[in-house]
Amino acid sequence: MTLLPAVLAASPFILFLILLLWRKTPLIWVSFITLVLVIALAAVYWQVYPAYILGSLLKGFFVALDIFFIIFGAIFFLEIMRGTKIIENIGYHLESISKDLRIQVIFLAWFFENFLEGTAGFGTPSIVVAPLLVGLGIAPINAAIIAILGNSTSGIFGAAGTPIKVGFGSLAGASVPLTAAYINLVGILVPVFMLWFLIKGKKESRKEFFEALPFAIWAGIAFCVPSILTVPFGQEFPSIIGSVIGLALVFATTKLGIFVPRKEKELVDNPRPATLSPGRVMFPYLLLILILIAGKFILGSSGVQIPIIIRHTFAYFNPGFAFMIAGFVALLAFKRDVVFFKSSIKLAFKRSLGPFWVIVFMSAISQIMVTSVNNLKSLPSMVEFLAVHVKNIFLPLWAPIVGAFGSFLTGSITVSNLMFGNFLAAAAGELNFSVDKILALALVGAAAGNMIALADIMAAEAAVGLKNEERKILKGVIIPCAIYVGLVGLVGLFIL
Repeated sequence: MTLLPAVLAASPFILFLILLLWRKTPLIWVSFITLVLVIALAAVYWQVYPAYILGSLLKGFFVALDIFFIIFGAIFFLEIMRGTKIIENIGYHLESISKDLRIQVIFLAWFFENFLEGTAGFGTPSIVVAPLLVGLGIAPINAAIIAILGNSTSGIFGAAGTPIKVGFGSLAGASVPLTAAYINLVGILVPVFMLWFLIKGKKESRKEFFEALPFAIWAGIAFCVPSILTVPFGQEFPSIIGSVIGLALVFATTKLGIFVPRKEKELVDNPRPATLSPGRVMFPYLLLILILIAGKFILGSSGVQIPIIIRHTFAYFNPGFAFMIAGFVALLAFKRDVVFFKSSIKLAFKRSLGPFWVIVFMSAISQIMVTSVNNLKSLPSMVEFLAVHVKNIFLPLWAPIVGAFGSFLTGSITVSNLMFGNFLAAAAGELNFSVDKILALALVGAAAGNMIALADIMAAEAAVGLKNEERKILKGVIIPCAIYVGLVGLVGLFIL
């Protein structure tokens, strides 16, 4: 392959990073400008058939529309939770487990997020949990960062196994789920990342970190090991069952005083007294979880297929609808008026629009890059030009990096697998590597890359009421993501 098309294929990402990190341009404009450049490259240099460019734009819109319903529904649900005083009561009731905020945060941002990822996926965990962390007294931007860190490890089996079943499809052999689960033991470190970020910059932060470190490590083990043991039951269940078993184990050890700090540290002042019973606080969340599980397993992956050049299926099950139903039922149960209902709808729509357009542009970019293989010049796709340099003996190191890059760009582990799975499988075959192991490494890398997924960052940002803070959030999550992906790559070199 010649150098020019490789440089041109990389230029949109170079422009993207320059605009976002150096020029500090808002993400919505960065993504739009990058899309314009990708369209120009596809039309002028690659000479992609116009129908495929149009189909890619439509596909980007439809993908974003699916995610729009999730963001809209989640924000609507959270506004109901705020208006009914449920969120401000959660911190008080968490004290029945422990008064230590370090422990409370890990319960929410690790176990609860892992469960939500297993049932719903698609950015749902951080959207739900980030506002709960704010309710505990954590600053919105810190809450968003901690929640996004948590939306990672469980992603390999997220949304009832979608990243493998849909993302890799027939490419994945029978050993991919178990291999990925073993590699994903690196995820034990995620609660440690959360703990460090929670206490960073505070007085006696070093002491507070090491006091709670055994608990953070134990929390990581308590989820990751049961996840491995439940893989034989099917890839739909490890994140769900693993989080339930882990939560039960850690709840028991916490009550027994095992692994917890000797001295509880309330990191927020003046906790508010509860005004609602535990049952009333938990009711909307239990209802939400019930609807998510029922929707996923009753409706499954069925849906309506849109007859365009690039196929898209609108699934009958969308987590956003579960949020809307649970929020509406809670609204009725707490007897709030129509004015509050209308204001919640209006606010949810307003906050969802920005992330929606960013996801439209980013999804269209990824689609055009994949479908650019359909061109008059018989050139490989832009994706293949980008990936050609990883076809070497270090493929086990590159595979998780490629997966993380896919999640960063598309905001989805599943879409990352769809985008790069075929190329990685072919490269593994050419180099006589185990295809299943390379795909497993890419899958775990993509899960780690969820920490820097722009779509998830935008969604979590909207959920806590922030705007144009993407750079600060990226700065907070980039080092944990790099450590995670780097360790996965080293494991890959060792096992292959």
